[in-house]
Order: sequence, then C-alpha cells, then structure tokens
Amino acid sequence: MTMAKRDTYTPESLLAVAVEVFNERGYDGTSMEHLSRAAGISKSSIYHHVKGKEELLRLAISRALDGLFGILQEPAARDGRAIERLEHVTRRTSEVLMEELPYVTLLLRVRGNTDTERWAMERRREFDHQVADLLKRAAADGDLRSDVDARLATRLLFGMINSIVEWYRPGRGGAATSQEVAEAVVRTAFTGLRTER
Repeated sequence: MTMAKRDTYTPESLLAVAVEVFNERGYDGTSMEHLSRAAGISKSSIYHHVKGKEELLRLAISRALDGLFGILQEPAARDGRAIERLEHVTRRTSEVLMEELPYVTLLLRVRGNTDTERWAMERRREFDHQVADLLKRAAADGDLRSDVDARLATRLLFGMINSIVEWYRPGRGGAATSQEVAEAVVRTAFTGLRTER
C-alpha cells in the first residue's frame, strides 16, 4: 500500500492509515517505516503525535470497544424484557461492526502478544459476558429455547456477527445496507432461538 505524500494530516487520518496497514500486514508485521510510507509523512512526524505503533493500536482498538460498550448504555439495551434487549444489542453490535469495520476487524484479530492486545482481549471478553448474561436472562424468562445451551447460543451468535468482517464491504454494487444485514442477523438468530408463543 502506497499513499501519496500528504501536505496535511491529522491524528484521525494517521489512525485510519495505521488501522489499514495493521489489517493488511498484521500488527506484528507492521513497522514504523511501513506506517510512515503509507501515511506519506516522516517517522518523526508520527512520533510527534504518538509514542509508537502500540499507542496507535490502543487508540484504534479503543474506538472499536467504545462503540461496542456504548451499545450497552443505550436505553433499549437497559430497559424492557431481556429478549428485546438482547435483540437490540445484537442488531446494534452488527451495525457498529459495519460502521467501524476497519477498527472492529483489528479488534477481532488481536492475539494477545502485547499489553495492549491482552487489555483488548479482556475488554472484549467483558462485553461478551454482558451479552451472555442477557441471553441467560432471556432463557430464564422462558423467551429462548431451553434445548439450546446458553453458552453455545452465545458463541453461535457472536460467530455470526463477527463473521461479517470477513465479507461485508460497504458501497459495492448490490451489497445490502448495514441496516439490512443487522436485521437479517437478528431474524436469523432469533427465529431459531426464540420459543414459540
């Protein structure tokens, strides 16, 4: 990836370039030289804004995590029956994943090789546990099938949502909108998980 020399840049544009390079080369395979070339600026210009590539990683992953944890604070995620809250969180998690696609892709690819990656994995597990708790509450309310283990259902649900990063590309001809994808995820998951009433 080679970008033209930039006359001006911002910390936000630098972060966007870093995320693109991290996703393309892998975090471990990315050097400051790679980032410098991709951004079209000197390494010293990068160091003017951040201490190094791990700080860029933390900023990028924080953006993804802030989006996900923000969902849990939305009124529809906090009030009402657990099944409705769970459907809202599922829909919004799918939407945030697509809205912040490069950042969430990076979050899903961290492997725990650095302090930042270990921190990110712990935060991601915390989010997953909160969603799993909602699923358990919905099952306890009798709104989810009792013949599907809650832990298995949680893994399947996250597997479906997280797989979106592998195939969703906004703006391609004929591609579904993020809202259409999110609704399809909710319908597909909860048609199979909800009890018949």
